[in-house]
Amino acid sequence: MAANRATIIEALASTLSGVDKPAPSYRGKVRDVFERGDELLLVASDRVSAFDVVLGTIPFKGQLLTEQAAFWLDKARAVIETHLIDRPDPQAMRVRKSQAIPVELVVRGFLAGSLLREPKETRGQVYGLHLDPSLPDYAALPEPVVTPTTKEAVGVHDQPCSLAELVASGRVERRHLDRAVEAALALFRMGQAHAAAHGLVLVDTKYEMGLLGDRVVLIDEIHTADSSRFWLAGSYTERLRAGQPPEMLDKERLRRWLLSQGFSGHGAPPALADEVRVDLAWHYWDLTERVMGRPFEPADGDPLERVTRVVRGFLGA
Repeated sequence: MAANRATIIEALASTLSGVDKPAPSYRGKVRDVFERGDELLLVASDRVSAFDVVLGTIPFKGQLLTEQAAFWLDKARAVIETHLIDRPDPQAMRVRKSQAIPVELVVRGFLAGSLLREPKETRGQVYGLHLDPSLPDYAALPEPVVTPTTKEAVGVHDQPCSLAELVASGRVERRHLDRAVEAALALFRMGQAHAAAHGLVLVDTKYEMGLLGDRVVLIDEIHTADSSRFWLAGSYTERLRAGQPPEMLDKERLRRWLLSQGFSGHGAPPALADEVRVDLAWHYWDLTERVMGRPFEPADGDPLERVTRVVRGFLGA
């Protein structure tokens, strides 16, 4: 793993902040999206965001997340239809264009993250839930719960809400939401089982769904280090007994660093120190290999040149 860290350090100056020529049809917090007919090319840049704010870049992040997403989307086909067609580049996926449902379905199996930071007596109420205020930090919930948030534009904070509010607001039809929630819970069970078999705990994750005609399909990424929390299973119980947080392999490491710097999404964020960038890349790399059970091989060459060629080929430019 020391060699991996050295490779990450060497790549600090050659990250992919985005593709500008040609310009994307849409630029999200992390992805540049290119459109051609009824297909999209999703380019996972090396940008990193937290608290809905883009903060900078992380070496190999786009490749690592695409590796994870493609792996999980293939497994997800047993549960629900997905938008994935193929992967023409280490950090790009070609997908079918769908009508995105403007909701993130966050499924949680443990008391962690933003749920942990809520006041104990009102924890979960914004989602229409009633959680036991005596539940210890980082403990498993009695059963997984769905905590939705609205899906807002870049620069606008997503808003927590209940499933009932989603239907009442007109964001999604009840029948589509029911199918999406059913699939999300099934995907979470599948993800937890695979994680457990590889010495990991899938703590929580978010799912995004879209419509192809009248069919609900899985879109975006799934079970990645950006969209999910993963802990090391082997040390989980011991660390909780010692009053310590679990060992984390996901973006929560970055969120906790930001909070230690006094930033929680409002005002100007702190500059990302190189040691923070290297640490996050190293843990993303570790998670990728643990999940997939094989070594991660970084792509050769300049990422901007490589990805730009793929984009131009997709667009026929």
